[in-house]
Amino acid sequence: MTESNGASNTPKPSKAEAIKEASGYLRQWVAEDLGNDLTHFSEEAAAVLKFSGTYQQDDRDVRLKLKREKQEKAYSLMVRVRIVGGRLTADQYLACDELAREVGNSTLRITTRQELQLHGVLKRDLAVTIRHINEQLLSTLAACGDVERNVLACSAPIKDRVHEEMIEDARVWAAHAAPRSTAYCDIWLDGEKYASLPDAGPPLLSQPGDDPVEPILGKTYLPRKFKTAFAFPDDNCTDIHANDLGYLAIVEDGRIVGYNVLVGGGMGTTPSADKTFPFLAVPLCYVPRDQIRQIGEAVIRVFRDFGNRSDRKRARLKYVISDWGIEAFRAKVEEYIGRRLDDPLPVTVTDVDDHMGWSEQGDGKLFLGIPVENGRIKDEGSLRLFSGLRAFVEKYKTPVRLTCQQKLILADLEPAWRDEVNSWLEEYGIASVEKISNARRWSMACPALPTCGLAVTDAERALPSVIDQLEAELARQGLEGERLTVRMTGCPNGCARPYNSDIGLVGRSAKLGPDGVPGPGTYTILLGGRAIGDRLNVEFKDYVPHDQIVAELSPVFARFVADRIGDETFGDFCDRVGVAELGGVPATAEAEAATA
Repeated sequence: MTESNGASNTPKPSKAEAIKEASGYLRQWVAEDLGNDLTHFSEEAAAVLKFSGTYQQDDRDVRLKLKREKQEKAYSLMVRVRIVGGRLTADQYLACDELAREVGNSTLRITTRQELQLHGVLKRDLAVTIRHINEQLLSTLAACGDVERNVLACSAPIKDRVHEEMIEDARVWAAHAAPRSTAYCDIWLDGEKYASLPDAGPPLLSQPGDDPVEPILGKTYLPRKFKTAFAFPDDNCTDIHANDLGYLAIVEDGRIVGYNVLVGGGMGTTPSADKTFPFLAVPLCYVPRDQIRQIGEAVIRVFRDFGNRSDRKRARLKYVISDWGIEAFRAKVEEYIGRRLDDPLPVTVTDVDDHMGWSEQGDGKLFLGIPVENGRIKDEGSLRLFSGLRAFVEKYKTPVRLTCQQKLILADLEPAWRDEVNSWLEEYGIASVEKISNARRWSMACPALPTCGLAVTDAERALPSVIDQLEAELARQGLEGERLTVRMTGCPNGCARPYNSDIGLVGRSAKLGPDGVPGPGTYTILLGGRAIGDRLNVEFKDYVPHDQIVAELSPVFARFVADRIGDETFGDFCDRVGVAELGGVPATAEAEAATA
């Protein structure tokens, strides 16, 4: 198989493909730029830098001001720590905390993929930052870029066989699918092979023409990013349907015997391009547990060879499956794997647990899930979560776990510590799950402005005030006990997974203030997904101003109170009734112009 479609009329590869081709397995530009005195990386180096888990950004709150003053942008770097299954030792967490204070902006951010992000790192500090992360047996390799990203698995520290088997499988797959080029070691680690880097081993499906350096990913790596999640049917805490590749555990007699394999999930879309859309992963086959690497490698190889390399808007696996159909895709995977695949078993996702609050681990110890609003670990006002966590981990030396809902879990707590821990929460102004609303508990937002280059409006900074209003409205209508997911993104790319939530809020436009600072603008409201993540929502209202979001939802909540059937969830109700019946109308051209 070739890495292009092999046809003479294949469209010209995108600029990103040309950069990957010329990078020499990710070696070019970055090392050279590290040696100059500039405050930022070149365009080519910044593109390659993503494969090392780093995005070049600038502070968009001051961008216009600096431009008027004829100064360069306020450049910084976001460094993402790749953490398979979201599991950190105490020392690893403290190392990230130290870096956040010394080279970052004194915050840490939990991502929706169980990672930690450092923000505000300057170019001059990048090399020492990445080296220090690897010295703690963590890594930034492949946390970004056109490769297999961080692999997700349930992070709850439940001490039973199935949870241990799942994290073992996630680690095995993550290592197998990782880049094999030594460029990362050579650039950041002086050629040393740290234990933080995966020991990938040989490919399982070698083919004529395989690249000698990157036999699975290929010389130009994948057409776009590739995401994998492991989940249990009764606990879809990793949102498996939102991933390119999903392993849904089949459990028998207290052990994982195999997985239903799902393919094609992806959230990103471009509203102006009908050819793009969110898509939920669909069942492909069933495999015994010992075949997860083989089936995963076959899926990646098909994506590598047939994904769109000319139009990055359509370069995700979901478009291959949408264009071909799942049967044709399955036939191609069977061709690569060399045998027929078994049909998926009649097992689907049924529930989700965010693992918040106090719970038993199963070994006599406890764990505590702590809500973290929009994943930002910070000290602000009476909340001292950043310093509080440092004090806690320094004292108790307990592991830290990160969830796909941007929350964290403190593991291995002795029952005798419970009163002390509750006092610690009070001392540092950290709200336990019992002290926040369901709406806030199940909400998520991406970072968006001011650092994300793709954001068109706020998300992390805008959602808290929406939740404040939402809490009041739900309480007024007697709905404060409802579990409903609210997810906001600052652009349509969907990093906080808004398209399968009960209420999705997707940034549409922003207005600049008189000082040139962009602020909360307008959003698309989507309704009809649900907490377990197996259904897409649909557009309800478009171009809704930030301060009118809850007002638009209020009559829908009233209708839900009046017409719900039994214990029907809000998302199920909206899906059953339909957004047109609930008053959803497309924005007019005049409304679009008024809010542009």
